[in-house]
Amino acid sequence: MPDYDQIKTELAGIDIEDHPALVKQKSRDFYWYSPILKAQLDHVTADIVVSPKTEEELIKVLKVAYAHGAPVTARGGGTGNYGQAMPLSGGIILNMMQMNAVKEVHPGRVICQPGIIIAQLDKYLKEHSGQEVRFHPSTAQTATLGGFIAGGSGGVGSITWGGLRDLGNILRLRVVTMEAEPRVLELSAWDLQKVSHAYGTNGIITEIEMPLAPAYDWVDVIVGFDDYMDAVRFADGICRRNGILLKEVAPITAPIPYDYFTRHKPWLKEGQSIVVLMVAPHSMEPFLAYADKMKADLRFRSDTVESMKGIPHAYELAWNHTTLRALKLDTGFTYLQVQYPGPDHVAKVQKMVEMFPGEVFGHLEFLKFDGQIQCSGLPLVRYTTEERLNEIIRLHEENGCPIFNPHRYTLEEGGMKQTDTVQLAFKKETDPKGLLNPGKMIAWDNPDFDFKAGKNYLFPGLQSFTEA
Repeated sequence: MPDYDQIKTELAGIDIEDHPALVKQKSRDFYWYSPILKAQLDHVTADIVVSPKTEEELIKVLKVAYAHGAPVTARGGGTGNYGQAMPLSGGIILNMMQMNAVKEVHPGRVICQPGIIIAQLDKYLKEHSGQEVRFHPSTAQTATLGGFIAGGSGGVGSITWGGLRDLGNILRLRVVTMEAEPRVLELSAWDLQKVSHAYGTNGIITEIEMPLAPAYDWVDVIVGFDDYMDAVRFADGICRRNGILLKEVAPITAPIPYDYFTRHKPWLKEGQSIVVLMVAPHSMEPFLAYADKMKADLRFRSDTVESMKGIPHAYELAWNHTTLRALKLDTGFTYLQVQYPGPDHVAKVQKMVEMFPGEVFGHLEFLKFDGQIQCSGLPLVRYTTEERLNEIIRLHEENGCPIFNPHRYTLEEGGMKQTDTVQLAFKKETDPKGLLNPGKMIAWDNPDFDFKAGKNYLFPGLQSFTEA
């Protein structure tokens, strides 16, 4: 067991928090979206929280932690949904939010530190250069850029730009290793996949260079349809109008919008499914022409309301905010993450809609995947038992709709259900003791794990608790 009193002494001068309630608070994310993760991770807490302000302080923290064998879990805004930044072995929470400087802004790119909140970065960029980050999570008001890169995959803007793993959507990362003498590495191009979406298991990001896009005063729009599949077909069609610039396209089935989007309720119609969109101002006229042609019922547009005070951004109705808004009023929901591979994605959506009436409620996010228009799903699920949830997952996969399971805390089970050999090799190089975010990479802990056996991986540190 590491001596945390000695660690605190050796880290004198760096911000440290050891009050149990505050440490526990910083040891959590939105894992409780999943009733399964809530049961597994509810007891998880770190020993101390350390908040470096500079790369030099960060290197000192890693060096001391390595010498004492103390686990280190990096954390940004804590907006993840499946325990990505929860310290399964206790240890040190590395709070990155004080490393939040914007260093340089250029045409088409920005260099900044990882702890900057994305909405604050966008505000700064828009004021100083008329630019914005290409895409962001729906939690942009509280999520950090480093956390998004380490735990996210796509978001608001992915309809135009694709995902974080697409070559060119991150330009460069500066990463510090977890060794006796930490090294500083610069990664770009293909090498970025070693640390992108690796939950901080492969080094700590200290600097980010991201590409930018022109910033617009995006217009939030909601259109209604009596039939959910008409909403889906409209969304698929509008995404194919090459001249209409969009940032967000999300069909959401009734009764979710009317029942749970409380601030927008005056504009919504009971029983209607909707499509939530963000449209560039200069694209509004052609957008409205297409909406009229497709018999969409225009319910809301932010450029004509008297005041947006108290009304959430459109993107805060979409992505996992849809789930959050439902859970606030009805704790019987959980959700899934579904891929509907094209080109027959609309037909796949329809099949799934028909298979689970009253149990799985459709919510899609349209995006570009390998250059093609496609949709992923974040459907709400009426939760009954873990067995039924696993059956719903199995039926999706048997019908050609892969599930990225948000009820698992490991990289592989929540992703492609196979070892990422690139990330595993890089972890051996950058974290030889396995102290960075332990328990999140199955390939490190159990190279022989059989992903096809249908069994869940349980980190040994959690196993004793779960069986107790």
